[in-house]
Amino acid sequence: MDADFGIDLAAIMRVVDEADVFIVRFGLIDQRLLVDARPNDAGAPFIRVVPPASSAEERYRFLHRERPGLPLPDQITVFQWPRAVQMMKDLGVWDRIERRLVAVGGEGAGRDVGRAFTDAQRLERADLLAAIRGGEGYETIWERDRAAE
Repeated sequence: MDADFGIDLAAIMRVVDEADVFIVRFGLIDQRLLVDARPNDAGAPFIRVVPPASSAEERYRFLHRERPGLPLPDQITVFQWPRAVQMMKDLGVWDRIERRLVAVGGEGAGRDVGRAFTDAQRLERADLLAAIRGGEGYETIWERDRAAE
């Protein structure tokens, strides 16, 4: 366990290196990162930021819909990422995901990895702004006194 970050980086790297299908549950946003490193008929792996599923069965149905040419995986490994998405990149996790998927699917997979990273960061920023502004799911604890303006 990395005491500075509250994560077991070695265990996470093993999942990234070895699991056929894994999901990253972000600590700061509800969406998940779904990675299926198995190549489809076109030789492409799958990576995308997806909404949370209400059950494992729902996630398997989603995978079946998105990857119809592949059998369902024996298991889907899930791990929590309690820090910001940028920290995944800073600690080398995102780059490890990219290396694995590019080895399977080439440059197209690299673009998909970049798109997923951008999507996750965008969702994090939107959530942070909602927290600051008291948006949906958040409540402000104080407001500016408009009468004083």
